[in-house]
Amino acid sequence: MTELVLKDLDPALVERIAAFADRQGWGQARTLRFLLEQGLRASVGDERSTFDDAESGVLAAAIGALEQIPDDTFALIGRGAPVRSV
Repeated sequence: MTELVLKDLDPALVERIAAFADRQGWGQARTLRFLLEQGLRASVGDERSTFDDAESGVLAAAIGALEQIPDDTFALIGRGAPVRSV
């Protein structure tokens, strides 16, 4: 596998990478590989921006279910009578 050396990294960036690694329970190499892959996908636009058929079906069903919720169910949220202190 290819070895990369990064010089003159901002110490704050190094700390953020280390904190991310700790949260994930990963070592430095795995963490850097993951962050590089994700960053490259986001930068190049390589990330998938569509759903497959199964995902589209699930999303459509969820939206359909949400559309069946009566509007008045949530219409009064935040509009109730103010609470009086005694």
